[in-house]
Amino acid sequence: MIFSRGDTLSNDAAHSPHAHHPHHHDAKGFVRAVEHASEQRGLRLTPLRKEVLELIAAAHKPVKAYDLLDQLREKHGNAAPPTVYRALDFLLENGFIHKLESINAFVSCHHPTEAHQVPFLICDTCSSAQEVCDERVAELIEAQARALGFKPQAQTLEVHGTCKHCRKA
Repeated sequence: MIFSRGDTLSNDAAHSPHAHHPHHHDAKGFVRAVEHASEQRGLRLTPLRKEVLELIAAAHKPVKAYDLLDQLREKHGNAAPPTVYRALDFLLENGFIHKLESINAFVSCHHPTEAHQVPFLICDTCSSAQEVCDERVAELIEAQARALGFKPQAQTLEVHGTCKHCRKA
């Protein structure tokens, strides 16, 4: 089965933990969830890692590494790019944030306690990014890959377009 532009997903997974639903992001609650997950997994969420996480969580759109660096330098004049990238690597490796490859920016993960792959809808007008929490999309891509004899190692699906707020403007 090839998933084409006109196809829609059925509502079969409406009760799935990752069924598509809008998220109203609570930055402080997100950081607390990551702190708890880090503690449960025996991970060290250093003060700098937490600060980078807080900056990403507080942003209302994807944020680039050098924008994070600029924000850190306001508070810590000596912040350097490798420091920010190490913090980002830790947060990515542990599933606390996502990297949007097409725009080279980072967003917080809506499910920081669960390993998962999700597609994003990225608005080319306002740069907002919506995580599509529907595991069927990732499962469909993996099933298609297996059917073609392809062994996927990672997947990133980013759909660019215009969000409803920008279309109304």
